[in-house]
This record gives sequence, C-alpha cells and structure tokens, in this order.
Amino acid sequence: MSTAETEVTRGSALAHNASFLLTRASVIAAQRDNRALEPLGLKVRSYSVLSLAVEDVPPTQREIAEFLRLDPSQVVALVDELEERGLVARAADPRDRRAKVVAATGPGLAAYEKARASVVDVMTHLAPDDVATFQRVLEQLAFEE
Repeated sequence: MSTAETEVTRGSALAHNASFLLTRASVIAAQRDNRALEPLGLKVRSYSVLSLAVEDVPPTQREIAEFLRLDPSQVVALVDELEERGLVARAADPRDRRAKVVAATGPGLAAYEKARASVVDVMTHLAPDDVATFQRVLEQLAFEE
C-alpha cells in the first residue's frame, strides 16, 4: 500500500472500528501463518484442528466445530485430510459412544511441534504489559456469548 493510500485508509472511519481492526489483524495473521505452515502441508485451520487433537482429553468433532466456529462439515473435511496423512485418528468417545473424538497420532504430535515452532506470535513486537492486556481483552471478546 502506498503512503498516500495508507493516509487515506487509516483516516477512514472504518480504520477506527474495533470489529474491522480485529478482522483485518486476524486476516493478516492467518495469511502470514499460512505461509509459515505451507512447507508442512498445513494451513491455519488444519493446524488449529491438530492443535486441539494433541490435548490430553481429545475433543469430539462437534467440540472442534463449536470452538473454532466452523460448520461441522468443514471440520469433517479437515479431519479427513489430517487422518489421510496419518496425523490424527478418530475413535469412539468414551463419554458418548455415538460421538467420535479426534486424537493426534505420533506423527501428528511431531507435525504439531514443528508447526508450532513455525508460527510466529503476532505480538512479539509489543511491550510485555501490552501483550498481557491485549491477550486478556482478546480472551474476553473471544469467549463472551
């Protein structure tokens, strides 16, 4: 973006709208993370599923969909892809045998560790106090219902 374009767009009302700024920052972060994850054959969404699948209590596909705010069919496609690559496995949920949990495999855990090292924290250039405040505010916004 040129300097003139930056001055015009940053002066707009939209550039001062918190929802727009959060969305824009999210898109920029996702684009950067997708570039970082590309050599590993992952994207932000598949990395997110894999990240949840490495937890001690593996989530169900429904829990993944709800947490990531994705349509269940999108989660099925993401899990199918990760399962085909041997990174996750589906199993009956011991809490509800009708549901399936998604758990990382050994190769999935290794892929997750490599991916986690590839993704750069967007807040590394901020002061530690600002990071703590921003993280707290994001959590309040992300988990309010």
